[in-house]
Order: sequence, then C-alpha cells, then structure tokens
Amino acid sequence: MAAPSPQAWRHAPVLAGRHAVLEPLHAGHVDGLRVAAEEGGLHRLWYASVPAPEQVEAYVAAAVAAQEAGQALAFAVRDAAGEVVGTTRLYGLDPQVPRLGIGYTWYAPRVQRTGVNTECKLMLLQHAFEVMGCAAVFFETSWFNHRSRQAIERLGAKQEGVLRNHKRHADGTLRDSVVFSIIDTEWPGVRSHLRFRLDSHA
Repeated sequence: MAAPSPQAWRHAPVLAGRHAVLEPLHAGHVDGLRVAAEEGGLHRLWYASVPAPEQVEAYVAAAVAAQEAGQALAFAVRDAAGEVVGTTRLYGLDPQVPRLGIGYTWYAPRVQRTGVNTECKLMLLQHAFEVMGCAAVFFETSWFNHRSRQAIERLGAKQEGVLRNHKRHADGTLRDSVVFSIIDTEWPGVRSHLRFRLDSHA
C-alpha cells in the first residue's frame, strides 16, 4: 500500500482517460450539469440523489463547500467529446485509516452503460489506492436503487451489509443503505478486471 499523500487528501486532481476526464468541480460546470440532469428526467427517480435542473447550482455550491471543509473531493465528468455529462465525488474522507467512499455519482442517460462510468471508477480507485494510500474504499446506495447496486457489484466490490434507516432519500423517506467495499489487497485484481472491461468498450 502506498504511503498516504496529505496533499492528495485536500485537492481534487484532473484525471484523464480514453472515455472520460474528471476535473475539479466548480461553478463553471453548472450549465452542463443542468443539461445532464434534465436529460431523461433523472431527478424524478425518488431513490436517487440527482438534483432537479433548478437545484444544480445549489448542489454544486454544496459540493464545493464540502471540499473546502475537507470532507470531500468533487469532480465534474466530461466525455471524450469534452461535454459535461455528470459528476462524482470522493467523500467520507478518513486519512487516519485511510479510507473513503466513492459516490454522489450520476450521469446523463446517453453515457450510462458506456465506458465512461467504468473508466471513472478505475481512475478514482487508482487515485484512492495508489496516490492517497487507502486501505479501503466503500460505496453506498439505496436498497431500491437496483441498477446502482448491480453496477457496484460489476466493479468487483463486495457487499458488506445493509444499514437500516441509515439516511433519507431526496423525498424525505428513510433509506436503507446497501454498503459495498474494495480493500487494498483486492485492488490489483479489481484493477485488472476494470481494465479488461474497458477494453471491451474500446
């Protein structure tokens, strides 16, 4: 396991691949994210945490504030054409373990089930394990978000359990959270698996 880099826990880097680019989230991404959120009516999924188009500006401001407070590293996602197609975040930062979560992830429907998500997860996991020195990376999603649960399992993460009445959905209902994780000893195998999956999208 790499020695934790203190700088890496404070600043979101630019991570670039073949299918996607992750860049530090800022107010200049609002318009693109508003279009992505509106596409396909993502915000109407009651069990997901996708902001309505008119809420995107506040959503981005809250993510930036969380980063400034040392609680998260937030990213905008661009596709290979350079268009903003979504956002994701490293959160629950605990450099003392070291451990963090990957979440607050959503994409415009047109890039779902493409190489974008796989590559974003590969880049974030590589940064977490190989630069930030993480011992574990976790994922949480609503019990009712079956697509998200399947996507996390496809990454190679293992389900740890279910946290009952863990938090609330965007509509205020109580949420059971399904928790998955990848630990450092599993990372080499997961990395090979994700690279193989990416090759299938090439």
